[in-house]
Amino acid sequence: MQPSIHRPTVIQIDRDALRNNYLQARQLAGSEKRIFAVVKADAYHHGAVVVAQILHELQVDGFCVATIDEALELRTAGITEQILVLGLIPVQQAPLAAQNDISVAVGDLTWLQTAAFTVRSPLKVHLALDTGMGRIGFREKSALVEACQFLKTQPQLIPEGIFTHFATADELSDDYFQQQLAQFEFLIQDLPITFENVHCANSATSLWHRQAPGNLIRLGIGLYGLNPAGSHSKQLPYSLQPALSLTSQIVAIKQLPAGQSISYGATYTTEQPEIIATVPLGYADGWQRRMTGSKVLVDGHLCPIVGRICMDQLMIKVPKFYPLGTLVTFIGQQNQQTLSADVAADYGQTINYEILCNLSDRIPRKYIN
Repeated sequence: MQPSIHRPTVIQIDRDALRNNYLQARQLAGSEKRIFAVVKADAYHHGAVVVAQILHELQVDGFCVATIDEALELRTAGITEQILVLGLIPVQQAPLAAQNDISVAVGDLTWLQTAAFTVRSPLKVHLALDTGMGRIGFREKSALVEACQFLKTQPQLIPEGIFTHFATADELSDDYFQQQLAQFEFLIQDLPITFENVHCANSATSLWHRQAPGNLIRLGIGLYGLNPAGSHSKQLPYSLQPALSLTSQIVAIKQLPAGQSISYGATYTTEQPEIIATVPLGYADGWQRRMTGSKVLVDGHLCPIVGRICMDQLMIKVPKFYPLGTLVTFIGQQNQQTLSADVAADYGQTINYEILCNLSDRIPRKYIN
């Protein structure tokens, strides 16, 4: 999608915030653990290539993505660090991954057997273990051992890693986390092959369960300055700096009389004369209709979105007439007031990840620092 660079709606990304979040995670992890930055979904809409370039300068160990296309985008941009595709790829794409030195997640023996006959270059694999997420990976020890035995006979398949993913590492209760942890430790114990990387730590695990085994951390939402647990958070060991802000401007403003309905469905009607401003951002930009009634910042005032959010525009109630071009903040700071992705997520009954990933490519990004 073509970014709408001639519209005042913009996403701003602070490079210094990204650097700060990474360096603090690096310090907490210690020298014995490697860090792979998770830049899937276009780095949670922060721009995968730019984020990767920033972290390359800081000597990050590698990157995680969700699809082989995301990995190829990084390779095309000149990123040379290790790249792991966390999602399963069709076995027909194994040669493409091998040719581009892209590591892949594997969750069954049949995939390995088929890939062994098709790749001509070394293919680095990370065996995925399903310890309770119910998503991808080996569940039984016998099947895992059989896969390891097969890898021993196939020199073109490089056993680069073995991993799992926790479902509740960000929860206050760690009962289910401990169940998954015990299962992971059982599955990786006494395998007939040694893996270069053993990893189970996402951002939440690296923050609150540093005793978890492994020598690699997959740093995701924490890199972008957001708490994995959202606003209902456990205490953080260091301060996170949100890297993304979302702003627009007032493009129209008028006073409406009492009894005037606003937007589709006429779901909002003024109870008295109200000053209504129009802002060029809508659900096609990722600010979904469920955010109707949430607040934005104008001149340091919290102003509600009134009437249903439209595809490309929304309306807000403001305390006075403002000049056209007045700044409207959806995510970020304004006059010592802050609206975070967590605030938006709480209102939308979702998580901060989804707020970021919903933002459309139609909104241009501006990088600072």
